[in-house]
Amino acid sequence: MVQEHQASHHHYDFRLEMGGVLKSWAIPKGPSMKAGRWRLAIEVPDHSLSYFGYEGIIPRGSYGAGPVIVWDEGTYRPLGEEDPLEQLAAGHFQFQLSGKKLKGTFTLHRMKGRDREWLLIKKRDAFSKSNWETVSELTAARLKRLKVKSPPCQAH
Repeated sequence: MVQEHQASHHHYDFRLEMGGVLKSWAIPKGPSMKAGRWRLAIEVPDHSLSYFGYEGIIPRGSYGAGPVIVWDEGTYRPLGEEDPLEQLAAGHFQFQLSGKKLKGTFTLHRMKGRDREWLLIKKRDAFSKSNWETVSELTAARLKRLKVKSPPCQAH
């Protein structure tokens, strides 16, 4: 699942279900479908599975205050023989996405010497798009439909 989030800074929350939680990264520029294009992905605390599908406006004074919408959703398939959690612990995780917008092979690669900073990289495949631009869906019409509500708790 990818959520578009306008908190203190506009970003996209990239979430993969692993080990009973949503492993999460904030991607300031949003994911890309351009082959070889990398995006900074900052690891944030795990979120509970109940967070899946959350849309709303996180109230002022709360962590992450601001509107959140589901930007993309689908499934993923880990690539490689190792357990996905072991791959993440090693700093390199390759997977295939089957979403509405994001499709094909991607890699999450931890930056050397950085604990929380990763790169989300789109691999060249049949789904790569040379003219891809991440398009915001936090439009005025969509914002009007959102309600102020607290999100489910994070899993920490």
